[in-house]
Amino acid sequence: MIELELERLLKNAKADGALKSALLKTRESENPVEDFCAFCQSKGYDITAGELFTVGMTASDAKLRSVNGGGVNAIDGWDDAYEQFFAELIWTQR
Repeated sequence: MIELELERLLKNAKADGALKSALLKTRESENPVEDFCAFCQSKGYDITAGELFTVGMTASDAKLRSVNGGGVNAIDGWDDAYEQFFAELIWTQR
C-alpha cells in the first residue's frame, strides 16, 4: 500500500539527511514525479506515479461507497500525496 511506503520513506528521510537531500533534489528535475518514483524504487520503496495520483481518488471513492447511496457528497478535490509528502519533508527539522 503506497500510504505505508510513503510513511516509511518519510520516517527514513527524517533520520537520514543524505536521503532527504536526494529526495528534495528530484523536485528540481524536468520530470520530478517520474524521477522521484524512480529514485524511490532504486532504494527499495514501492512507489509509482500512478499510485501517487490515485491515493486521493481512492479515498473519495471509498467514502461514496461507504454510505451505500445515502446522500453524501463527493469530495470536491483530494489531497495530492506527492505534494503532501514534500510539504512534510521540507518542514522536518534535522
